[in-house]
Amino acid sequence: MITTVTLNAAIDKTYYVNSFRIGEVQRVGRQIAEPGGKGNNVAKVIRLLGGDVTASGIVAGSSGSFIEENLKERGIETSFVRVPGESRVCLNILEESNRKSTELLEAGPEINGIHIAEMKEVVHRLALRSTVVVLSGSLPPGAPADLYVELIHVIRSTQARVYLDTSGAALSSGLLACPHFVKPNEQELAQWMGRERWGDADWVEAAEKLAGVGIEQVCVTLGSRGAIAFIGGEGYLVSPPLIKAVNTVGCGDSFVAGMAFADDRGDTPAERLRIAAAAAAANAMSDKAGHVDYSLFQAYMEQVKVITL
Repeated sequence: MITTVTLNAAIDKTYYVNSFRIGEVQRVGRQIAEPGGKGNNVAKVIRLLGGDVTASGIVAGSSGSFIEENLKERGIETSFVRVPGESRVCLNILEESNRKSTELLEAGPEINGIHIAEMKEVVHRLALRSTVVVLSGSLPPGAPADLYVELIHVIRSTQARVYLDTSGAALSSGLLACPHFVKPNEQELAQWMGRERWGDADWVEAAEKLAGVGIEQVCVTLGSRGAIAFIGGEGYLVSPPLIKAVNTVGCGDSFVAGMAFADDRGDTPAERLRIAAAAAAANAMSDKAGHVDYSLFQAYMEQVKVITL
């Protein structure tokens, strides 16, 4: 089984309008509301791929109830810690005339030491019956910057493998605890390296350096250009299918989901990367984050190329 942990869960709401005019009253043509937060997106995709997954993390209020119930309806087991307040709403206003989007992201409920202690207990219990535990997304208000470090140590005390997908200070500190898998994108890796100008060879060098700190699986996602990975000391170049993306939100989460799903099955590194890239491409063809059409995923599996460096 796989466990996902979303410490700042959200309702991802998309408003579709013909054009967005600031300062005017406008009618929404249609809307989508999804249980969100990066870890929840990972859980949704794992379930669509056929995996067994439990979604955990922190939720609050009626928005938290929506998140939890909606995940359960999809066949995803849940084990969330409830805190006072209201889970956040992440609003995306999408202009259909030009495909431009405007995002409004709430902060989420504030947590304290009591909530963190309870979260550690839940994560430990779930890790004992999981092969992979995925820690994804931003930290909520009130959380210490090294909270992921603490959770990685909790998970490493069991037999489960730890996946970490976050950014900024949470990523920098989390790397020190040596999770089994990380997936920085171009901007996150450049920030970690402290460099601004990059060539293609630099991404390979940076990924190899990150693997050298003791992380077994390093995947650097490069958007439509694919990914560079170092797994078990071997380097790989991943070329994705050629598509015209509908929506890129959630593609990174879908990549993580594919890796975790394949890792749970015991697939080879090359097969893990092929599944991950196909899941990300399938997500890009959906207007929902954390959603893949399985038949499309299977078709893309045949188009992904994984080359050993």
